[in-house]
Amino acid sequence: MAVFPTRHISIGIARPAEEVYAFLADPAHFPQWAEGLGHSFVHVEGMTWQAETPMGRMRVLFSEPNNHGVLDHAVIPDGGPAMHNPMRVVANGDGAEVIFTLFQRPGMSDDEMAADAGMVARDLAALKALLEGGGR
Repeated sequence: MAVFPTRHISIGIARPAEEVYAFLADPAHFPQWAEGLGHSFVHVEGMTWQAETPMGRMRVLFSEPNNHGVLDHAVIPDGGPAMHNPMRVVANGDGAEVIFTLFQRPGMSDDEMAADAGMVARDLAALKALLEGGGR
């Protein structure tokens, strides 16, 4: 049984957790802040979307809206294994904490892991600026 190296990357957002979750639970909002995930999002069906990712065109399967702050999504290349991305929103005082778990996949170098972690941190900073700035 393999256990992969992991990084938890989080950011506090000065907005109620319910508002942050409601915004993030709609995959149509991801292109506004998640540059690292991709662009040109097209709805396929249900919670499945297609996006141009940094690794090419892929399907993205988002978790169903729920009452637990779960925003997991899987990036699925054609003919390859899904890359699962756990993500949560939890209350932090009167605001929210958004937590993204990044796994170091087999064959991924430490430098690639650091680059991915930096991309996630930049995306979360963009989310914070968007939601705190009221620019949505």
